[in-house]
Amino acid sequence: MRAVEDVVSDEAGARSETPAPRRSRADLWALLNYGVLAVLVTIQLWRDPNGRVLASNDDDHGVFLFMLAHGERVLFHGDNPFFTDRLNVPDGVNMMANTSVLALSLPLAPLTHWLGAGVSVAFLITLGLAGTAAAWYWVLSRHLVQSRVAAWVGGLWCGFAPTMVSHANGHVNFVSQWVLPFIVWQVLRLREPGRAVRSGVILGLLIVVQVFINEESLLFTALGLGIFVIAYAVMAPARAKRDARQMIAGLGVAALVSLTLLAYPLHFQFAGRGNYHGQPFAPDEYATDLASIVGFARQSLAGNAELTRTMSVSGTEDNMFFGPVGFAMIVASVVVLWRSVAARATAIAALVLLVVSMGPTLKVFGADTGIPLPFGLVSHVPIIDLVSVTRFAMVPATLAGVLLALATDRLREFTPRGRRLWQVGLVLALVPLAPKPLPVVDAGPLPPFIAQGTWRQYVPDDRSLVTVPLPEVTTGRTGMRWAALTHLEYRSPRGYFMGPVNPPLDDTGSWNAPRRFTSDLLWRVREFGERPQLSESDKARITQDLIFWRAAVVVLVPGSRNEGPLLDTLTAALGRPQEVGGVRLWDVRSLPVPPSE
Repeated sequence: MRAVEDVVSDEAGARSETPAPRRSRADLWALLNYGVLAVLVTIQLWRDPNGRVLASNDDDHGVFLFMLAHGERVLFHGDNPFFTDRLNVPDGVNMMANTSVLALSLPLAPLTHWLGAGVSVAFLITLGLAGTAAAWYWVLSRHLVQSRVAAWVGGLWCGFAPTMVSHANGHVNFVSQWVLPFIVWQVLRLREPGRAVRSGVILGLLIVVQVFINEESLLFTALGLGIFVIAYAVMAPARAKRDARQMIAGLGVAALVSLTLLAYPLHFQFAGRGNYHGQPFAPDEYATDLASIVGFARQSLAGNAELTRTMSVSGTEDNMFFGPVGFAMIVASVVVLWRSVAARATAIAALVLLVVSMGPTLKVFGADTGIPLPFGLVSHVPIIDLVSVTRFAMVPATLAGVLLALATDRLREFTPRGRRLWQVGLVLALVPLAPKPLPVVDAGPLPPFIAQGTWRQYVPDDRSLVTVPLPEVTTGRTGMRWAALTHLEYRSPRGYFMGPVNPPLDDTGSWNAPRRFTSDLLWRVREFGERPQLSESDKARITQDLIFWRAAVVVLVPGSRNEGPLLDTLTAALGRPQEVGGVRLWDVRSLPVPPSE
């Protein structure tokens, strides 16, 4: 249709259609390619999804085990989807203010219920990679390019780019981007006459689904589209003015539909119990390194972990890393498509968000050059201050794949020598970026006390099971994993989640529950092997914390770091432990239970 051609290339004309049987076979092979590649990336996790965790980010792997277990409780036990009291007893967790992936956890609740949260996490990471690639292939092949090969290349890049494989190390939300291509396409379709209501309603519903997958990705997409529209309007004002009324009407319909459906969830997110504002880190702490544009990611075939560490904050944030040939091919794509206003606007959107992702000052190979960048002017704007800055680079990483597909679609217009050079360039760009299987580590089996349900003899529903080390970011992941693999049947204090650091005095976002005497004490023992001499006052404060946490039993996690000092500290505070079902435990059911709020 001409409206689509206007978006892709202002001078595009009619081109020959590939016969339908060949198109169907190409579609099937593309989807099969993506599926096989996704399984190869996750194969080591699939060998024991409930017994292994992703080595590069076992913390976030544990978080999504918890999120999937929460979805199971919502469907099978009628729990509140927007709030849980199974973690961070007694305060609970605002699930809308966390990445609860309800659009994923609820449909997969039966899988989680019968096979375990670990299987659901492995399935979602695999589906996220293959599904994102397939979604972009579908949009590209049906609406933006004629060549199935070009669409395959674009889908491959968008679904398996280094940023996607990097986030597959635990970020279920960021690899599940299969709704975003359809949001982009529906926005572009709003300019077609007579589609304001229909496309607006579809767009509104897609936005609602994406909010319950990942709001950050939706924000990035909206910013990318906004910059694209502005750039397009500047370069083609007459056409933009002609389409403006139709697009504004469609966006109004989409806003009405999505805000109506999201009014209560968003109110709960920003004003409900457990809400927070801001992040527990400075904007420049996680920013894109300029050198990463031509570097290789850890999980790429040509990647070198030691070198990549100088250009990236973690194994789950390798957000650029095109490689030298890959970057050259993206630049070449822009050159090939330069006559298209839409392509230039796409390149401008990618460039702007790339610069934004670099934070307040420019970094090169980890060194801060002191050169100021525009993000410093908006780093404290509400909503923006909730975002990890380097993740803005996920947008240019995706747009690079779209540009590459559009340029490859022009291949038939090249000279024979130009076609050969382009094909060689694609091979030299894509092969070094081929993803390696995600590394995993053995998380250890559940002790019989947990696996066989012996804990039920000790923990009434209104009390909690306190695991030591306490569930915290980086130090208490085992306790959260135990709870998640038991479908959150018992309640746990503290945990790894986003919440206010010290309500009501300070509602700044934090990865931990508010500090308490016992949590600080046990953290020091676990980290440094201290054996503190506990005074009667110290023991009384520990008792008060256990009462606050509504503790029924305290369980020492076998094999913990500095297990000996932890055992000695707990024994000094609570007396000699019992040995039950492969764990040492302290029965504290004699402690009073505070009244429920």
